Amino acid sequence: MTTTRQAPASDAVQLYTVRKVYGAGDRSVTALDGVSIGFPRGTFTAIMGPSGSGKSTLLQCAAGLDRPTDGRVMVAGVDIGQMNERERTKLRRDHIGFVFQAFNLVESLTAAQNVELPSRFAGRRVNREQVAGALAAVGLSERASHRPSELSGGQQQRVALARALVTRPDVLFADEPTGALDTVTSREVLRMMRMLVDKESQTTLMVTHDPVAAAVADVVVFLKDGRVTDRISLSRESDTRNAASIAAHMARLEA
Repeated sequence: MTTTRQAPASDAVQLYTVRKVYGAGDRSVTALDGVSIGFPRGTFTAIMGPSGSGKSTLLQCAAGLDRPTDGRVMVAGVDIGQMNERERTKLRRDHIGFVFQAFNLVESLTAAQNVELPSRFAGRRVNREQVAGALAAVGLSERASHRPSELSGGQQQRVALARALVTRPDVLFADEPTGALDTVTSREVLRMMRMLVDKESQTTLMVTHDPVAAAVADVVVFLKDGRVTDRISLSRESDTRNAASIAAHMARLEA
């Protein structure tokens, strides 16, 4: 691997003039148009925007799931554009955690077995203490032997969260993590994600369309037409007030 350039020590993820174009010629679509932004360590950032704004593309490029057309992406201090696919896969395995809208749990396995499964596939040993610690961090110590069918939707998403955190990743990427949950269960999962940032300094980037979900973050980044249009810091005093402010901001973007 060639020599890499270090990102600022305060940033877990840094994008430098990132462009992502799909297709070619008259059929090309610019999903990201020169995005430069940093995500500080130990913070919770929500990424929002109208449909087609580029928010999911930003997450995929930042997480090394997709390659930008132009620009650079630094994760955990490493320029991932300098890596081949094997090296990128190892970076994701060692430094990045993922939580998606779908829980993606194996029905025949217990919660503990689901947590350790990706590491087993990767040929890595995760000891019982690590699995127990990850489940404890999301409040599921007493559900370790339960299968998904014996867990609520919120508990299943928390198992998925524990699975993402078992290797202590530098960054947790969450794509609509509460999209398949009801209001009460969503609050439960969001409270857990907020707690992990506050108590474990877990850097978290979350794509969401829901102002209530975004309200638990420290910062909300707004995208439109592939560009960052605004970035607002939130007070931790009132999530209700935060949600109203975010909803008003989204309404202006979509007008």
